[in-house]
Amino acid sequence: MKRVLLTVEYDGTAYAGWQRQITGLAVQQVLEEALGQACAHPVTVTGSSRTDAGVHARMQMVHFDTSCTIPPEKFPFVLNNLLPPDIRVQAAREVPAAFHARFLTSGKTYTYRILNTRHGSALLRNTWAHIPVPLDIAAMREALSCLPGTHDFAAFQASGGSARTTVRTVDRAELSDCGPRLVLTVSGNAFLYNMVRIIAGTLVEVGLHKRNPDAFARAFVSLNRLDLGLTAPPCGLELTEVRYPEKAFTDPAALRWHEEASPCSD
Repeated sequence: MKRVLLTVEYDGTAYAGWQRQITGLAVQQVLEEALGQACAHPVTVTGSSRTDAGVHARMQMVHFDTSCTIPPEKFPFVLNNLLPPDIRVQAAREVPAAFHARFLTSGKTYTYRILNTRHGSALLRNTWAHIPVPLDIAAMREALSCLPGTHDFAAFQASGGSARTTVRTVDRAELSDCGPRLVLTVSGNAFLYNMVRIIAGTLVEVGLHKRNPDAFARAFVSLNRLDLGLTAPPCGLELTEVRYPEKAFTDPAALRWHEEASPCSD
């Protein structure tokens, strides 16, 4: 048996999220079925993040074990002939048997995209959230300024989250704009259930002057979900990058597994 790590990209519009489930078709199920066909034996995969229905990924990291003779670097060519066009394997490599795609992550970056135009876009509707009313970009950036650092993000978690601790470290929280296209980038060591979408939804309310720019700072004190805005639509969210320490690829057994490394469904 060998353990293989895949870098998977997908448009989540047609799927009920990453994780296999009874109520709808998930990305995990489609990938496992393609791998089972390619490897000629049942395959179970483990992803770095459990993205929700409608959420996209540019860099979902996935590991699986196989006894088949396909060279690891050939899996993208084999699988992309079996997968639908909205799921693509971009890279593959063999990793040590103790490597774990979820528990050994050291950080992730999420991107949330907003199209701030009077009318929506037929071409961008699946990957950009549409806000038809002008937004105050300066107020939104002011609000974001307090996010970097280590905080208790209890107020930033939707009901149904299962994290044992709500303390997280955010390394970067930035809003860039190119005309009407706004891009929120948030990087951190780990994220809570719907955390980035709650940040994005609150940020939009700040931009609409429905909340003050100190909304996030207040939520760090109150720890109350009701002190933040609505959860933004899933279509604007993308899992952009997953990071691992170098030792994860050389001596993963020596690393202390992080129980809260990837508890989110964003």
